[in-house]
Amino acid sequence: MRTNFIEDRNEIDAVIRACKTCYLAMSVGDKPYILPMNFALEGDVVILHSAQEGRMWESILKNPKVCINWTLGEELAWQDVRVGCSYRVKSKSVVLEGTVEIVDDYDEKYRCLELLMKQYSDREFKFGEPAVKNVGVFKVHIDELGAKEFGAKATTPWNS
Repeated sequence: MRTNFIEDRNEIDAVIRACKTCYLAMSVGDKPYILPMNFALEGDVVILHSAQEGRMWESILKNPKVCINWTLGEELAWQDVRVGCSYRVKSKSVVLEGTVEIVDDYDEKYRCLELLMKQYSDREFKFGEPAVKNVGVFKVHIDELGAKEFGAKATTPWNS
């Protein structure tokens, strides 16, 4: 079994959109911090939301550089059932390094919340003014993006 790089941006976006949760990693000084988050993807921007207070919010205000991971698939596979090192989880993983932009504009926050809900439902939603004003919305602009497929079949002349 092999690990292959995923180069095609359409395939990378498909992996991201197939996931229900992303993991947002932050760091302030020597204190790393990671959280599961709901998200939306729009071009080269990931949209996230949270309360406008707490450890995560304080972290991104102090250091807007973040890392996000999506992982799709959890099937266990092996080459030889008796060899521990031959075991692998068949999955696809995307890692993004980016920079946070806080969204303050009411109309843009509303639009971002609509995009977030489209990730999870085909229904249309409305948001009350207090909800929009009180939620923290931020965009993560992609600085670097990489993806891999783990546990892929080895390509040989007789099975390619």
